[in-house]
Amino acid sequence: MPRGPSAFRNFNVLTGSPGILPQRFWTNRQQKILSTMDHDQRFKTLIRLFFTNFLHLFFEEWAARLDLDNIEWLDKELYPDPPEGSLHGLDLVARVPVNDDTQAMTILLVNIEIESPDRRTRLKPRFSYYYHFLRDKYQLPVLPIAVYLKVGLNGIGADYFVESVWDFEVNRFQYLYVGLPGLDALEYVEGENWLGVALAALMRIPPERVVWLGAEALRRLAGAPLSEHERFLLAECVQAYLPLDETQQQELEKVLQTEPYVEVNAMNQTVYEKGLEKGLEKGRHQERLDLVLLLLEKRFAKLTQATRRHVEELSMEELWQLTPKISSASSLSELGLPE
Repeated sequence: MPRGPSAFRNFNVLTGSPGILPQRFWTNRQQKILSTMDHDQRFKTLIRLFFTNFLHLFFEEWAARLDLDNIEWLDKELYPDPPEGSLHGLDLVARVPVNDDTQAMTILLVNIEIESPDRRTRLKPRFSYYYHFLRDKYQLPVLPIAVYLKVGLNGIGADYFVESVWDFEVNRFQYLYVGLPGLDALEYVEGENWLGVALAALMRIPPERVVWLGAEALRRLAGAPLSEHERFLLAECVQAYLPLDETQQQELEKVLQTEPYVEVNAMNQTVYEKGLEKGLEKGRHQERLDLVLLLLEKRFAKLTQATRRHVEELSMEELWQLTPKISSASSLSELGLPE
């Protein structure tokens, strides 16, 4: 595999998926990865790291009411289908103090769900269930926000889900949304919110400005006052989602070799090296995880979903420690795993 900035622009070594390689050249496996795990994980990471930027960018009025310096993330929130059904992971749940003295509430939960399919129908009923689950469990008000990657609607707004019995409306659930394809990319790429600069790659871009927008977004991120990790994540987002055809890709390659974009090439080299390192680490972890699951199934037959989920959340070190114990264990509980 070739090294350097050009190599990075053709392959995303962090996820094993294409960078700005035209979509018609993607393999079925690459398309499947990008349509599910890749979208969700990328945006969970981005929004969690840039949560304050996200709220100020799209929901300024709500951001002003919250104490964004004291955010607590509630990890691994699950909604069980009783009695022994599957478990659903909520994308992001933040516990945030309220700054508004006129309100009785002092704490608010913010639930953000990322939706990558090009429709809303799957999220709507599920989002309502998530709301009631969080509301009942924590006895706190919940602000639900959907982030649509392929549905534009009005860009930023509120949507709802209605349950009816014949013509009688039983329940109406409302939530805020961001429909990235419904927003003007040219406006956001020139803004001062660095998350907005990166997300412009998913917004509405005039076909004749796609190359310029990609180059401009990368140029601005290269010179932005960001940490290396923040710059890496935002630049990787632009590289992954910029909608280029083959001709536009070649044109962008040429533009990035010109004098105004020297910093971009240096940044791409850094991103490539960091991505390679993370990609190798991720590959080693996946190999060890596959081995542990195989040994467990050989020893204890078919694993429950709860057991698999628990094992998948183990660190590399924990997987190494678990491996030699499997052959002599008489039960999953002996290994510290749920039955």
